Amino acid sequence: MSADLLLAAAAFVALSLYFLLGGADFGGGVWDLLARGPRAAQQRAAIERAIGPIWEANHVWLILVIVILFTGFPPAFAAISVALHVPLTLFLVGVVLRGSAFAFRALDQEGDAGQRRWGLLFSMASTIAPVLLGMVVGAIVSGRIRVVGGTVSGGFFASWLSPFPAAVGLFALALCAFLASCYLAVEVDDPALKDDFRRRALGAGVCVGVAAAVAFVLSGHGAPRVAEALLARAWSWPFHFLTAAVALTALVALGKRRLRLARAAAAVQTVLILFGWALAQYPYLVVPDLSLASASASPQTQRLLLIVLVAGLPVLIPSLVALFRVFKASRGDAVSSREGP
Repeated sequence: MSADLLLAAAAFVALSLYFLLGGADFGGGVWDLLARGPRAAQQRAAIERAIGPIWEANHVWLILVIVILFTGFPPAFAAISVALHVPLTLFLVGVVLRGSAFAFRALDQEGDAGQRRWGLLFSMASTIAPVLLGMVVGAIVSGRIRVVGGTVSGGFFASWLSPFPAAVGLFALALCAFLASCYLAVEVDDPALKDDFRRRALGAGVCVGVAAAVAFVLSGHGAPRVAEALLARAWSWPFHFLTAAVALTALVALGKRRLRLARAAAAVQTVLILFGWALAQYPYLVVPDLSLASASASPQTQRLLLIVLVAGLPVLIPSLVALFRVFKASRGDAVSSREGP
């Protein structure tokens, strides 16, 4: 396997992990915003307990994607960062605001009013950020970003302010909310809270299907190359049936209260959706002008990057596993000691 394909595979794995972990954190903010009913306070407390100890660590996967793109495929990095400067900047601002608001809400001394203000900022930033990230993806595959002779054309707004990127943004938001509710339904202990998040997961799962259908319809005009790939390649329909079967498994498991199976199926569904996007876009990094081959850095640079990745993973993975175990366990012990026997 060539170096550029190995690096693209590494970027895909990192992006999948970011969506499975960081995307669920965004979804937690969505449910924080939509918490309603007599258990709204308990729902928000459950979300805080779930994401509080380790949520910022999940951004390491997004950083890894950026490093691979910047070092291994610099023309693609330049094109994306120039043409999509506005949504990417807004996304980063949203990430900073949600992190700050989450911390300030926990430390606020003014009482409920101050915590509500910080909580609203946290949940709104959590809702907007995945929409912007999805719009970036939609713009990259749309063919509206043109790179001719090293010059990026298409303007700062036209490539992402159109119906198809907006539909992909809403699809990303629904998928984040679905992941979060499936995870939370397993993580909480209270039966009533479990059922709250289970019902939210069922609703979000339906929204994922609707958003996917809308994005697919709009792709015919908004991203014709990707639409053609999703319909006409040998793998297309078997892959669609597999993804639909996993999605149906998640919904049926939720209906039967088999929550761990639903969580696993939701995670597999998410990876399949991302993999389908990657297959439909291949061999392009930025459709239609930058492929893996044309955007690659020098072979020496790519080989060195692969060596660094291989050397770094044995440090990164055990560190994150230890972080999850230590801080998740300590947060659970702290909650138990506060609540009493």
